[in-house]
Parts: sequence; C-alpha cells; structure tokens
Amino acid sequence: PSHLALAREVMLSSGIARSFDSIIPAFGEQIRQAAVTRPELTKDLNDVLISLDPEMEMQKQSMLDTAARIYARRLSEAELNEIATFFRSPAGKRYVETQPQVLDEMVGAMQTWTQDVSEYVMVRVRAEMLKRGHQLQ
Repeated sequence: PSHLALAREVMLSSGIARSFDSIIPAFGEQIRQAAVTRPELTKDLNDVLISLDPEMEMQKQSMLDTAARIYARRLSEAELNEIATFFRSPAGKRYVETQPQVLDEMVGAMQTWTQDVSEYVMVRVRAEMLKRGHQLQ
C-alpha cells in the first residue's frame, strides 16, 4: 500500500496526471459537436454532461490508479521516494510548472530540426551518389 501511495504521489506531483484532465472534457465537446445540427438538444445535452461530471471524475480516478500501479511496477519504493522528494522540492515544483512551456518549445524545435536534418540528409545523399555517378533529383 505505501509503495502504491508513493507511486500515485509521484504520478500526480510530476504533472503527468494533467494529461488526463483534458480527455474527458474533449469527449463532451465531441458529443456537443455531433449534436450541433439539433440545437433544440443543447440545453438538455449540457445538463446531462454536467450531471455526469461525478461519474467522469471516477473514470479519471480509475486511470490515475492504473497509472500509479504502472509506476509502482516499474520503480522501487526507494526510487519513488527519491523522485517524490525531488517533486516536493522548490526545483521539482518549478520543473513541473515549466514543463508545458518547455514541451511546447521542444515540439517546435523538433519540427524545425526534423525539416533541417531531412534536407541535410538529402543534400549529403545526393552529393555522395553523384560521386558514384548517379544523379538524384
């Protein structure tokens, strides 16, 4: 039990659980979009979706439990304790706080890098193939 509790703490304090927060509301939005051709349903549909919030929270908690079990399987209690200590620290809290912005910047940088490397590889392959008597377009 303490191992699993620690795994849950690490999972929650690391910020990974944030990714679950947007999934269920997205389902509700998909349902609203599907019903856009039936405007007479809007009020009742919104009421139903709101009434389902407690059930949806239970669904999210179920996924959090699953994620905690995965952490507990992969990391020892001692490792989880060290990780939890980091996430409780000012540096750990700052890491979690800046993670969304860092990831956004990294995605942008990777897109640029991927394009640049793709072009670089093609230029190099063409040059090497030309040395062997083959012209690539």
